[in-house]
Amino acid sequence: MRRDLEAWLKDSGAGEDLQTLLLAAAGACAKISALVRAGELAGVLGSAGTGNVQGEVQKTLDVLANDVMLKMCRDAGVLAGAASEEEDEPVWFGDRAGAPYLMLFDPLDGSSNIDVNVSIGTIISVLERPDGAGSGVGPFLQKGRQQKAAAYSVYGPQTQLIVTVGKGATGFTLDAESGRWLETAPKMAIPEATREFSINMSNMRHWESPVMLYIRDCLAGKQGPRGKDFNMRWVAAMVADVHRIMSRGGVFMYPRDARDPSKPGKLRLMYEGNPMSLLVEQAGGAAFNGIEDILDVEPTELHQRVAVMMGSKEEVDVLRKAHAEKVDAAVSV
Repeated sequence: MRRDLEAWLKDSGAGEDLQTLLLAAAGACAKISALVRAGELAGVLGSAGTGNVQGEVQKTLDVLANDVMLKMCRDAGVLAGAASEEEDEPVWFGDRAGAPYLMLFDPLDGSSNIDVNVSIGTIISVLERPDGAGSGVGPFLQKGRQQKAAAYSVYGPQTQLIVTVGKGATGFTLDAESGRWLETAPKMAIPEATREFSINMSNMRHWESPVMLYIRDCLAGKQGPRGKDFNMRWVAAMVADVHRIMSRGGVFMYPRDARDPSKPGKLRLMYEGNPMSLLVEQAGGAAFNGIEDILDVEPTELHQRVAVMMGSKEEVDVLRKAHAEKVDAAVSV
Protein backbone atom coordinates (compact mmCIF):
# COMPACT_ATOMS: atom_id res chain seq x y z
CA MET A 1 0.00 0.00 0.00
CA ARG A 2 1.33 3.44 -0.91
CA ARG A 3 2.22 5.84 1.88
CA ASP A 4 0.62 9.25 1.75
CA LEU A 5 2.56 12.46 2.38
CA GLU A 6 1.54 12.64 6.04
CA ALA A 7 2.82 9.12 6.75
CA TRP A 8 6.01 9.77 4.79
CA LEU A 9 6.72 12.94 6.76
CA LYS A 10 6.28 11.08 10.05
CA ASP A 11 8.81 8.49 8.87
CA SER A 12 11.23 11.12 7.51
CA GLY A 13 12.57 12.34 10.83
CA ALA A 14 11.28 15.87 10.23
CA GLY A 15 10.05 17.65 13.35
CA GLU A 16 6.35 18.12 13.93
CA ASP A 17 6.40 21.81 13.05
CA LEU A 18 8.13 21.15 9.74
CA GLN A 19 5.66 18.36 9.01
CA THR A 20 2.79 20.76 9.70
CA LEU A 21 4.19 23.42 7.38
CA LEU A 22 4.88 21.02 4.51
CA LEU A 23 1.40 19.53 4.78
CA ALA A 24 -0.07 23.04 4.63
CA ALA A 25 2.07 23.90 1.58
CA ALA A 26 1.02 20.64 -0.10
CA GLY A 27 -2.61 21.50 0.63
CA ALA A 28 -2.12 24.87 -1.02
CA CYS A 29 -0.58 23.16 -4.07
CA ALA A 30 -3.63 20.88 -4.30
CA LYS A 31 -5.91 23.93 -4.24
CA ILE A 32 -3.80 25.72 -6.86
CA SER A 33 -3.96 22.56 -8.99
CA ALA A 34 -7.76 22.71 -8.89
CA LEU A 35 -7.69 26.35 -10.05
CA VAL A 36 -5.26 25.51 -12.86
CA ARG A 37 -7.40 22.55 -13.94
CA ALA A 38 -10.58 24.66 -14.04
CA GLY A 39 -8.91 27.39 -16.11
CA GLU A 40 -11.34 29.38 -18.22
CA LEU A 41 -14.31 27.59 -16.63
CA ALA A 42 -13.47 29.33 -13.35
CA GLY A 43 -12.56 32.63 -15.04
CA VAL A 44 -8.97 32.52 -13.78
CA LEU A 45 -7.06 32.90 -17.06
CA GLY A 46 -5.62 36.08 -18.56
CA SER A 47 -3.75 39.04 -17.12
CA ALA A 48 -4.51 40.45 -13.66
CA GLY A 49 -3.64 43.94 -14.90
CA THR A 50 -0.82 44.27 -12.36
CA GLY A 51 2.94 43.79 -12.29
CA ASN A 52 5.34 42.25 -9.78
CA VAL A 53 8.62 43.58 -8.39
CA GLN A 54 10.52 42.12 -11.37
CA GLY A 55 8.41 44.22 -13.74
CA GLU A 56 6.61 41.16 -15.11
CA VAL A 57 2.92 41.26 -15.95
CA GLN A 58 1.02 39.16 -13.42
CA LYS A 59 -1.51 36.61 -14.55
CA THR A 60 -4.77 36.22 -12.62
CA LEU A 61 -3.58 32.79 -11.51
CA ASP A 62 -0.29 34.27 -10.24
CA VAL A 63 -2.21 36.44 -7.82
CA LEU A 64 -4.67 33.73 -6.77
CA ALA A 65 -1.91 31.16 -6.22
CA ASN A 66 0.08 33.66 -4.16
CA ASP A 67 -2.92 34.37 -1.91
CA VAL A 68 -3.73 30.66 -1.47
CA MET A 69 -0.18 29.77 -0.43
CA LEU A 70 0.14 32.70 1.98
CA LYS A 71 -3.18 32.01 3.69
CA MET A 72 -2.89 28.25 4.05
CA CYS A 73 0.69 28.34 5.32
CA ARG A 74 0.00 31.20 7.73
CA ASP A 75 -2.96 29.29 9.13
CA ALA A 76 -0.66 26.33 9.88
CA GLY A 77 0.64 28.36 12.84
CA VAL A 78 4.35 27.49 12.45
CA LEU A 79 5.36 30.17 9.94
CA ALA A 80 6.69 33.52 11.17
CA GLY A 81 6.84 35.07 7.72
CA ALA A 82 6.96 34.39 4.00
CA ALA A 83 8.54 35.91 0.93
CA SER A 84 7.06 35.47 -2.52
CA GLU A 85 8.34 36.19 -6.00
CA GLU A 86 5.10 38.14 -6.46
CA GLU A 87 5.59 40.40 -3.39
CA ASP A 88 7.96 43.38 -3.12
CA GLU A 89 8.78 42.70 0.53
CA PRO A 90 8.43 39.77 2.96
CA VAL A 91 5.06 39.24 4.60
CA TRP A 92 5.47 38.91 8.37
CA PHE A 93 2.66 37.43 10.42
CA GLY A 94 2.59 39.54 13.58
CA ASP A 95 0.63 36.98 15.57
CA ARG A 96 3.16 34.29 14.61
CA ALA A 97 6.32 36.21 15.52
CA GLY A 98 7.76 33.33 17.54
CA ALA A 99 7.03 30.64 14.97
CA PRO A 100 10.08 28.55 13.97
CA TYR A 101 10.04 28.76 10.16
CA LEU A 102 10.28 31.13 7.22
CA MET A 103 9.19 30.24 3.70
CA LEU A 104 10.07 31.55 0.25
CA PHE A 105 8.04 30.53 -2.78
CA ASP A 106 7.26 31.06 -6.43
CA PRO A 107 3.49 30.57 -6.47
CA LEU A 108 3.22 29.85 -10.19
CA ASP A 109 6.39 29.16 -12.13
CA GLY A 110 6.04 29.30 -15.92
CA SER A 111 3.23 31.87 -16.05
CA SER A 112 3.65 32.38 -19.80
CA ASN A 113 2.34 28.82 -20.26
CA ILE A 114 -0.90 29.30 -18.30
CA ASP A 115 -3.17 30.43 -21.11
CA VAL A 116 -1.92 27.79 -23.56
CA ASN A 117 -2.41 24.82 -21.18
CA VAL A 118 1.24 23.78 -20.84
CA SER A 119 2.72 22.45 -17.57
CA ILE A 120 3.48 24.98 -14.84
CA GLY A 121 4.29 24.62 -11.15
CA THR A 122 4.92 25.97 -7.64
CA ILE A 123 8.33 26.10 -5.90
CA ILE A 124 8.83 26.17 -2.11
CA SER A 125 11.86 26.79 0.13
CA VAL A 126 11.77 26.44 3.94
CA LEU A 127 14.26 28.09 6.31
CA GLU A 128 14.55 28.21 10.07
CA ARG A 129 13.81 31.62 11.58
CA PRO A 130 17.06 32.79 13.22
CA ASP A 131 16.88 33.28 16.98
CA GLY A 132 15.96 36.82 17.85
CA ALA A 133 15.22 37.69 14.23
CA GLY A 134 13.04 40.70 13.70
CA SER A 135 11.06 41.62 10.64
CA GLY A 136 12.54 42.79 7.36
CA VAL A 137 14.55 41.07 4.67
CA GLY A 138 17.62 40.01 6.68
CA PRO A 139 16.31 36.77 8.23
CA PHE A 140 15.51 35.41 4.76
CA LEU A 141 19.00 35.96 3.34
CA GLN A 142 20.38 32.52 4.14
CA LYS A 143 22.49 30.37 1.84
CA GLY A 144 20.75 27.55 0.04
CA ARG A 145 22.57 24.92 2.12
CA GLN A 146 20.73 26.23 5.17
CA GLN A 147 17.34 25.18 3.77
CA LYS A 148 15.44 22.77 6.01
CA ALA A 149 13.18 21.57 3.20
CA ALA A 150 12.34 22.28 -0.42
CA ALA A 151 9.56 21.16 -2.71
CA TYR A 152 7.94 21.81 -6.03
CA SER A 153 4.58 20.86 -7.48
CA VAL A 154 4.10 20.40 -11.21
CA TYR A 155 0.63 20.80 -12.73
CA GLY A 156 0.68 18.61 -15.80
CA PRO A 157 -1.15 15.46 -16.95
CA GLN A 158 -0.82 14.46 -13.30
CA THR A 159 -0.29 16.84 -10.39
CA GLN A 160 2.92 15.80 -8.66
CA LEU A 161 4.83 17.03 -5.63
CA ILE A 162 8.56 16.44 -5.13
CA VAL A 163 9.84 16.96 -1.58
CA THR A 164 13.12 16.85 0.30
CA VAL A 165 13.89 17.30 3.98
CA GLY A 166 17.58 16.66 3.36
CA LYS A 167 17.45 12.87 3.08
CA GLY A 168 16.89 12.36 -0.64
CA ALA A 169 14.07 13.46 -2.92
CA THR A 170 10.67 11.75 -2.95
CA GLY A 171 7.80 12.15 -5.41
CA PHE A 172 4.06 12.12 -4.70
CA THR A 173 1.04 12.18 -7.02
CA LEU A 174 -2.22 13.88 -6.10
CA ASP A 175 -5.15 11.46 -5.99
CA ALA A 176 -7.97 13.72 -7.19
CA GLU A 177 -10.68 11.52 -5.66
CA SER A 178 -9.32 11.41 -2.11
CA GLY A 179 -7.28 14.62 -2.18
CA ARG A 180 -4.29 12.72 -0.77
CA TRP A 181 -0.71 12.93 -1.98
CA LEU A 182 0.42 9.33 -2.56
CA GLU A 183 4.07 8.28 -2.78
CA THR A 184 4.91 7.31 -6.36
CA ALA A 185 8.68 7.93 -6.63
CA PRO A 186 10.31 6.82 -3.36
CA LYS A 187 13.96 7.47 -4.20
CA MET A 188 14.38 9.82 -7.13
CA ALA A 189 17.80 9.50 -8.76
CA ILE A 190 19.03 11.62 -11.65
CA PRO A 191 21.19 9.52 -14.02
CA GLU A 192 24.79 10.79 -13.99
CA ALA A 193 25.04 10.68 -17.79
CA THR A 194 22.52 12.04 -20.26
CA ARG A 195 21.91 12.86 -23.91
CA GLU A 196 19.47 15.74 -23.33
CA PHE A 197 19.92 19.43 -22.66
CA SER A 198 17.33 22.12 -21.97
CA ILE A 199 18.04 25.73 -22.92
CA ASN A 200 16.42 28.60 -24.82
CA MET A 201 18.42 28.44 -28.07
CA SER A 202 17.06 31.79 -29.26
CA ASN A 203 19.42 33.48 -26.76
CA MET A 204 22.55 31.79 -28.12
CA ARG A 205 24.08 34.97 -29.53
CA HIS A 206 24.04 36.49 -26.02
CA TRP A 207 25.70 33.62 -24.11
CA GLU A 208 29.15 33.67 -22.60
CA SER A 209 31.72 31.55 -24.43
CA PRO A 210 31.76 28.49 -22.09
CA VAL A 211 28.04 27.87 -22.60
CA MET A 212 28.22 28.58 -26.32
CA LEU A 213 31.10 26.09 -26.72
CA TYR A 214 29.31 23.49 -24.60
CA ILE A 215 26.18 23.67 -26.78
CA ARG A 216 28.29 23.65 -29.96
CA ASP A 217 29.91 20.39 -28.81
CA CYS A 218 26.50 18.88 -27.97
CA LEU A 219 25.13 19.80 -31.39
CA ALA A 220 28.14 18.22 -33.10
CA GLY A 221 26.82 14.83 -31.96
CA LYS A 222 28.74 11.59 -32.45
CA GLN A 223 31.20 13.27 -34.79
CA GLY A 224 32.04 15.92 -32.20
CA PRO A 225 34.19 15.88 -29.06
CA ARG A 226 31.37 14.51 -26.90
CA GLY A 227 31.00 11.40 -29.07
CA LYS A 228 27.23 11.11 -28.70
CA ASP A 229 24.05 12.63 -30.11
CA PHE A 230 22.02 14.97 -27.91
CA ASN A 231 18.35 15.96 -27.96
CA MET A 232 17.06 19.36 -26.87
CA ARG A 233 13.93 19.80 -24.75
CA TRP A 234 12.53 23.19 -23.68
CA VAL A 235 9.17 23.75 -21.96
CA ALA A 236 9.91 27.34 -20.81
CA ALA A 237 8.85 26.58 -17.23
CA MET A 238 11.67 25.74 -14.84
CA VAL A 239 9.52 23.31 -12.84
CA ALA A 240 8.52 21.33 -15.92
CA ASP A 241 12.03 21.22 -17.39
CA VAL A 242 13.68 20.25 -14.09
CA HIS A 243 10.97 17.68 -13.33
CA ARG A 244 11.81 15.92 -16.59
CA ILE A 245 15.46 15.89 -15.54
CA MET A 246 14.58 14.60 -12.05
CA SER A 247 12.65 11.79 -13.75
CA ARG A 248 15.05 10.72 -16.54
CA GLY A 249 18.15 12.90 -16.55
CA GLY A 250 19.35 15.88 -18.55
CA VAL A 251 20.76 19.32 -17.88
CA PHE A 252 18.75 22.56 -17.54
CA MET A 253 20.46 25.86 -18.28
CA TYR A 254 19.44 29.47 -17.94
CA PRO A 255 22.92 31.04 -18.05
CA ARG A 256 24.07 34.58 -17.66
CA ASP A 257 24.15 36.47 -20.95
CA ALA A 258 25.35 39.77 -22.35
CA ARG A 259 22.01 41.58 -22.63
CA ASP A 260 22.24 43.13 -19.15
CA PRO A 261 25.76 42.82 -17.66
CA SER A 262 24.46 44.07 -14.29
CA LYS A 263 22.35 40.92 -13.84
CA PRO A 264 24.07 37.61 -13.08
CA GLY A 265 21.13 35.70 -14.56
CA LYS A 266 17.38 35.70 -15.09
CA LEU A 267 16.05 33.24 -12.52
CA ARG A 268 15.65 34.15 -8.86
CA LEU A 269 18.13 32.66 -6.39
CA MET A 270 15.83 32.49 -3.37
CA TYR A 271 12.60 31.32 -5.04
CA GLU A 272 13.93 29.14 -7.86
CA GLY A 273 17.68 28.55 -7.77
CA ASN A 274 18.07 27.46 -4.15
CA PRO A 275 15.08 25.14 -3.72
CA MET A 276 15.50 23.47 -7.11
CA SER A 277 19.25 23.07 -6.54
CA LEU A 278 18.64 21.35 -3.21
CA LEU A 279 16.18 18.94 -4.79
CA VAL A 280 18.53 18.21 -7.70
CA GLU A 281 21.48 17.58 -5.36
CA GLN A 282 19.34 15.36 -3.13
CA ALA A 283 18.52 13.29 -6.23
CA GLY A 284 22.22 12.85 -7.04
CA GLY A 285 22.59 15.72 -9.51
CA ALA A 286 24.52 18.98 -9.33
CA ALA A 287 23.75 22.70 -9.65
CA PHE A 288 26.22 25.41 -10.66
CA ASN A 289 26.06 29.10 -11.55
CA GLY A 290 29.26 29.38 -13.60
CA ILE A 291 31.38 30.22 -10.54
CA GLU A 292 30.28 28.04 -7.62
CA ASP A 293 27.55 25.67 -6.49
CA ILE A 294 24.27 27.57 -6.37
CA LEU A 295 23.68 26.40 -2.79
CA ASP A 296 26.89 28.20 -1.75
CA VAL A 297 25.95 31.59 -3.22
CA GLU A 298 25.78 34.30 -0.55
CA PRO A 299 22.39 36.05 -0.89
CA THR A 300 22.41 39.85 -0.67
CA GLU A 301 18.91 40.68 -1.94
CA LEU A 302 15.51 39.07 -1.63
CA HIS A 303 14.92 39.08 -5.40
CA GLN A 304 18.54 38.38 -6.36
CA ARG A 305 19.08 36.71 -9.72
CA VAL A 306 21.37 33.82 -10.53
CA ALA A 307 22.68 31.90 -13.53
CA VAL A 308 21.51 28.28 -13.48
CA MET A 309 23.06 25.07 -14.82
CA MET A 310 21.67 21.98 -13.09
CA GLY A 311 20.93 18.32 -13.63
CA SER A 312 22.97 15.21 -14.48
CA LYS A 313 26.33 15.38 -12.72
CA GLU A 314 28.43 14.47 -15.75
CA GLU A 315 27.09 17.38 -17.80
CA VAL A 316 27.40 19.89 -14.96
CA ASP A 317 31.01 18.77 -14.52
CA VAL A 318 31.65 19.45 -18.23
CA LEU A 319 30.20 22.93 -17.76
CA ARG A 320 32.33 23.49 -14.65
CA LYS A 321 35.46 22.61 -16.63
CA ALA A 322 34.49 24.92 -19.48
CA HIS A 323 33.97 27.83 -17.08
CA ALA A 324 37.19 27.07 -15.17
CA GLU A 325 39.20 27.08 -18.40
CA LYS A 326 37.71 30.46 -19.29
CA VAL A 327 38.78 31.82 -15.89
CA ASP A 328 42.27 30.33 -16.24
CA ALA A 329 42.64 31.86 -19.72
CA ALA A 330 41.59 35.26 -18.39
CA VAL A 331 44.10 35.04 -15.54
CA SER A 332 46.95 33.94 -17.86
CA VAL A 333 46.37 36.95 -20.10
